[in-house]
Amino acid sequence: MGRIATAAIVSLWVIPVSVLVNRIVPDPYMDEIFHIPQAQKYCNGDFMSWDPMITTPPGLYYLSLVHVAALLPSKYVLQLASSFPEACSTAVLRSVNGVLAVLCSIIVYEIITHLRPALDDRKATLFAAVLALYPLHWFFTFLYYTDVASLTAVLAMYLACLKKKYLFSALLGAMAVVIRQTNIIWMLFVACSGVIDITMAHQKDSVEVDDSKASNKGTNLSALNTSVNVSSNLKRRKSRGNSKANQHIFYPSNASSASPTLGLLHEIQAIVLSSWRIKWELLVSFSPFFFVLVAFVAFLLWNGSVVLGAKEAHAVSPHFAQIMYFSIVSTLFAAPLHFTIGHALDLFQSFWKNRLLGFLLLFLASIASLLSVHFFSIAHPYLLADNRHYTFYLWRKIIKFHWSMKYLLVPFYVYSWFSIFRLLGKTRMRIWTLVYFFATSAVLIPAPLIEFRYYTIPFYFFILHTSINDSRSWLLIGILYTVLNAFTMTMFLFRPFHWDHEPGVQRFIW
Repeated sequence: MGRIATAAIVSLWVIPVSVLVNRIVPDPYMDEIFHIPQAQKYCNGDFMSWDPMITTPPGLYYLSLVHVAALLPSKYVLQLASSFPEACSTAVLRSVNGVLAVLCSIIVYEIITHLRPALDDRKATLFAAVLALYPLHWFFTFLYYTDVASLTAVLAMYLACLKKKYLFSALLGAMAVVIRQTNIIWMLFVACSGVIDITMAHQKDSVEVDDSKASNKGTNLSALNTSVNVSSNLKRRKSRGNSKANQHIFYPSNASSASPTLGLLHEIQAIVLSSWRIKWELLVSFSPFFFVLVAFVAFLLWNGSVVLGAKEAHAVSPHFAQIMYFSIVSTLFAAPLHFTIGHALDLFQSFWKNRLLGFLLLFLASIASLLSVHFFSIAHPYLLADNRHYTFYLWRKIIKFHWSMKYLLVPFYVYSWFSIFRLLGKTRMRIWTLVYFFATSAVLIPAPLIEFRYYTIPFYFFILHTSINDSRSWLLIGILYTVLNAFTMTMFLFRPFHWDHEPGVQRFIW
């Protein structure tokens, strides 16, 4: 029932807004001028032509062919060659993302109910509907971009991995990479997450079995001693000593819970040992992911670059400031979770419990952030020249407002990352959080262009693993998203402008 309700709620805005966008902006806009003609070539059966300005693989175009085939009336089934070109209009191709947005909301609902089985359907539906309103995801639902398809494929891959369908997960991972090549990082993240879950579950089962055997042994000894009535004080002390030893084995993390560093080292040690014990099971389960990785490496060697086209404009760069921007943007998009007195006090108390280590980490994070914004802050030519993007104005009005601004924002970057870590730490292991950080960094740091669209997938992985069950916070987030979406869509549709040096109508876009 929750799936149907989620799909129905999302459809309530996808359908009317799609109609409105296609009526006011019927022609391809921005990156659509590359994607739509390319998709139409595929509809014409021309799979060999390629626009050199397109940077991503053709996964979206293949999905579009399936979508168009599903829309064709049955009487045209025998005339596909002539029907496909006519059906691949701008509106129809845009509707691919509308369908995928509804599917994505169902997948989000499934992930939420899997991660939080105690959550009732009504709350899970509310959370999924709110996340479907996430501004970057919502806006590009109505245009022919790769973002919605990319997110849907990655989350479907993750859901399959959570359900231990590893072969299917790897196939979905391959599809995600064919849609957007940087998804290879998220495929590796999902595989690592699966390995962590399997090894820790195996360790837990082993400990429970050992504890059960020890308990049975203790019961048998107790019965024997009672029956013969010859137990001594020495034996009682020895039995109590064994019981304490068994208790220590059952709760191995308690000793290290006071120190985050020791806790992380303990988790790594536990995963390595457990992985070695079940190495053949892991090899069989996750070998499909390895084959996808090998295929991607072969693609890199053949192509000579991660991107397909426009290689000069998208060259890999050490853009460490990108992860700083991601942190603050993500916390602002989930402001009711991060900027409350209760959460700030909780974060402070977590530092105060381990003052020396906490403030050392704070100092190191501040130094790393200062170095990132000073030496590795890149102003891409597209960012400086294209006033159709909101990042153009954020860069000019905030980052470049004064030379000191990029340094004054460092405390907000640091707070944002520690806040993200704190929220994730309540539901996930430290090693999982560390892998998440590495995956996010691997995706964002090489990207020279500041595009908030790139933040969507890491944001979803973060927000799906928070333990916030407060409906009030989610409603506030939903209101925030609704206001932002209304503003950005109004600006896009009803505030067009013109460039003196180029004909045509220009519109504001994320």
